[in-house]
Amino acid sequence: MEHVPPPAEELARLDRELAELDARRAQLLTRRAWLLAALRPPAPTAAPGWNPSAWGTPAAGRPGAPAQPWGYVPPKRPSAPRSAQNVLLTLGGLLLTVAAVAFTLVSWGSMGIGGRSAVLAAVTVGALAAPAVLLRRGLTATAEALAALALVLTLLDAYAVHAVAAPDTDGLGFTAVAAAVLAALWTAYGLALGRLHLPLPAAVVLAQWPLLFGAWAAGAPALVVGWALLATAVLDGAIALWGKGTGARVTACVGGSVMAFSALMVGLTLSVTTSGPLGALAPGALLLTAAAAALAGAWRAPRGFARAGGVVAGLAVVAAVGGVPAAAVPEDWAVLAYLSAGLALTAVVRTGLPRNAVLGVLVASAAVVAGALAGALPGLAAVLLGPVTLLSDVWAGSPEGFRAALGSTLPWTGLAATPVVLAVSAGLLGSAYRWWPSLARIAAPLIAREEPGSGGAAAYGAGPASSAGAPGAGTAGTGGTPAPGASGAGAPGAPGASGGPWYAGGRAGAPWFAGGAPAARRRPSGAALRGAAGAGAAVLGWGALLLAGAVLDVPYAVAVAGETALVAGLLALAVRGTGSGREGSAAVPVTALVAALAGAVSAGLLSLASEGASYAVFGALAALFAGAAVRAGAGVERAVFAVAATVGCTALTGFAGRSLGLAPHEAAPLMLLVPALTVLFGARLRRNPAALPVELTGALGALVAVGLAVPDAPFLALVLALCGVLAAGAAVRPERRPVAAYLAAALFVLATWVRLAASEVSFPEAYTLPVTVPALVVGFLRRRKDPEASSWTAYGPGLAATLLPSLAVAWTDPDWQRPLLLGVSALVITLLGARYRLQALLLLGGAVLALDGLHELAPYVVQVAGALPRWLPPALAGLLLLVVGATYEQRLRDARRLKDALGRMR
Repeated sequence: MEHVPPPAEELARLDRELAELDARRAQLLTRRAWLLAALRPPAPTAAPGWNPSAWGTPAAGRPGAPAQPWGYVPPKRPSAPRSAQNVLLTLGGLLLTVAAVAFTLVSWGSMGIGGRSAVLAAVTVGALAAPAVLLRRGLTATAEALAALALVLTLLDAYAVHAVAAPDTDGLGFTAVAAAVLAALWTAYGLALGRLHLPLPAAVVLAQWPLLFGAWAAGAPALVVGWALLATAVLDGAIALWGKGTGARVTACVGGSVMAFSALMVGLTLSVTTSGPLGALAPGALLLTAAAAALAGAWRAPRGFARAGGVVAGLAVVAAVGGVPAAAVPEDWAVLAYLSAGLALTAVVRTGLPRNAVLGVLVASAAVVAGALAGALPGLAAVLLGPVTLLSDVWAGSPEGFRAALGSTLPWTGLAATPVVLAVSAGLLGSAYRWWPSLARIAAPLIAREEPGSGGAAAYGAGPASSAGAPGAGTAGTGGTPAPGASGAGAPGAPGASGGPWYAGGRAGAPWFAGGAPAARRRPSGAALRGAAGAGAAVLGWGALLLAGAVLDVPYAVAVAGETALVAGLLALAVRGTGSGREGSAAVPVTALVAALAGAVSAGLLSLASEGASYAVFGALAALFAGAAVRAGAGVERAVFAVAATVGCTALTGFAGRSLGLAPHEAAPLMLLVPALTVLFGARLRRNPAALPVELTGALGALVAVGLAVPDAPFLALVLALCGVLAAGAAVRPERRPVAAYLAAALFVLATWVRLAASEVSFPEAYTLPVTVPALVVGFLRRRKDPEASSWTAYGPGLAATLLPSLAVAWTDPDWQRPLLLGVSALVITLLGARYRLQALLLLGGAVLALDGLHELAPYVVQVAGALPRWLPPALAGLLLLVVGATYEQRLRDARRLKDALGRMR
């Protein structure tokens, strides 16, 4: 018995659906518990206050329910005395600061040296001593305000000392020394008065400048400035890890980030612009030191900062190690040096670094590889889309080389290393796909390794199957062997089990963002990652070969043959992977199929430069896709292959018409050869899933033939008639009859009208009435035999065959006899339809009668409209709208009754 889909794939699908049902049941149970808790009367709660630790915690007495309903807005309260006090103190300190600055800058010269020193010393000492007294009395806010004033005064003291005592010293050097002294002073002051929040962050800010300004003042080279920046960043990192107070640590973190980024930019700029390998060693040492510092900080940093440190360290190592060989090779090949260094970072999984730091380094490695691959996108786009320019000059002659056929202005010599980059990346991904179990075993300790507060990482490979308890859940992609530290997601008490409150996640009591079973289900499985690696290897290998041909500028014939061969290889890979039934295995064949289609389009466009190449390539592509459709399993892949083969055959018929020297409208009947074959093919396949897509593709080919025949009416009538024959042939099959039968009738009628118009027939009724009368008789007999038959089926084709051509001729007939006879006939048909409740007669007759009357009344309406004032039509339109709006409900009911009455007709 043949299973569609295969049993293994269907089993995996059932496991995933069962897992989704379990998750939905747990969600509904959680919601039910919340609603039950919300219906209980609330218990008395404590007075509201500032308690960030209780955020997200349900109110006491109502487990699982929020403390306030959604949308609750607390009422506004008057400003607390503390808030008003803080505002007053802030304004007072600001005014004192302004006064001190004005005194120092404006009134300084009016006092002697003794007076100046005495004033500044007294005010500064007083401002520094006052906070200690105020803190002992509990006036913390006042102490903070005076400490801010003291900070400004110390800065003014430094300015005064430079202006009076050392006016001839270098400004940058004095600033560096002053910043170091003030940083030490305020550090000691902040440690002595630990309850103040301002001194320590101020000391951290002041500590950013001594080394930088000192190196700048000494005229040091850029490398020394980079070392100064790096040393400052290391100091900031130490403060962020071991400093006292949140404000100082946050300030140090921000300052360290800015300084570290500046140091890295200095090192990177020097490494890239160096003139040789020896010159890249010194910047490389700076970058390596920065990487070591980042990794050292990752040991104690929180998870996010540890990962960021790993990323920075990885990028710095790549810039340092890759910069040395990059300086020794031509500029176009430097990307290979950085790519090699980025790939070497993957060895970090075997080290003892913290898990989050290792993940950051791996992210840096992936970023380097992605950047190298991004440089290949312009060249690959030029190879795939460049042949579009050949559409404007088909069969103009074979160009000399591949680049000439592309018509691109890219500097191909600068892309010499791009195929190598793609080939190396493809080879590594292919190796990962081939030896995935070994790779998973190497990475399993990293995935299973946990750190305090990291959120409980799940075992590698956990996915939908693991939550459903499927065999192999929680594996590392190695035959169901559990990864170290893995736990089943569906075990009792496992994270995410039902019964917990709505905000619960991984561990008991943890918030929803901490992970758990839903997060594990979102994590891709090992099989999916392996499939992604295989798909990436296929795409990159294909792109490498395409770009290699363009870079080497191979002959045109070699390029065409090479692209066709690549399509054949991708089709073989797609056919080989279809229907295997392994989880995650669909990524490779689907990717190969998409690449094969893109390559087929590119190869087909490229072959348009030569007649022989066009026949050879499209014939080969049609044969390849047809063979793939035969070999592929029943499903979407077979339908896609069959449709592509049909498109190739349609193009071949068009080429045949051009080779025979036929005009486009003369080649239109030849284009119907493939649609005729698709009708026969559909009759052969019948219920096969590929039959309908193939027939629809053939129908599109027939539509193209109709478009080609539009300029010549006789050929258009011929093509429409042939299309009607094909539709009638498809209508023989019961499953196609409901659509194909009506389409065939419409095509035959349309072909008749076109033929009559092409022959300039002035009396079409002589040709249509002999068709209408027998058709109406047949319809009448059918209605007698089957009273439930639709009037559109019985009488619609016969009436339309005469009424519509006559109406078209009547609109261009200057005489009155034809419109009169047509109007009378339409009136009789309308009355018969109303009498016998036949929908086709009523609607067709009424429409023809209305259009015929409009044609006759149009000249008089135009005359009347020209004689009326210009304001009258808008006024009448407004009055009509008012009447309709006033009786809108009644008009709506009338429209519904009319619709129901028409619906009851046959």
